[in-house]
Amino acid sequence: MFEKFRPLGDRVLVERIEDEEKTAGGIFIPDAAKEKAQTGKVIAVGTGRIDTSGKVTPLHVNVGDMVYFGKYSGTEAGKEYLIVREDEILGIIER
Repeated sequence: MFEKFRPLGDRVLVERIEDEEKTAGGIFIPDAAKEKAQTGKVIAVGTGRIDTSGKVTPLHVNVGDMVYFGKYSGTEAGKEYLIVREDEILGIIER
């Protein structure tokens, strides 16, 4: 969808990572029954949060990080992308 996208401030562009389409027992889950993924890969990050004195605080997430975010977080940007504020990201997934 985006050729080039640079989030502003403390916003982060996340590409959703879809879960498996079948259960552990081998049953396939139809698209209508699946919930939207709450995990994703960070594609782009903003410059950071600006505090009341004008100082920029850098973000804690980096491009390439795998993150977990809230179910109703952010703004949809196409089918697989989401724009979220850094404080809506619940954590970084380490593997």
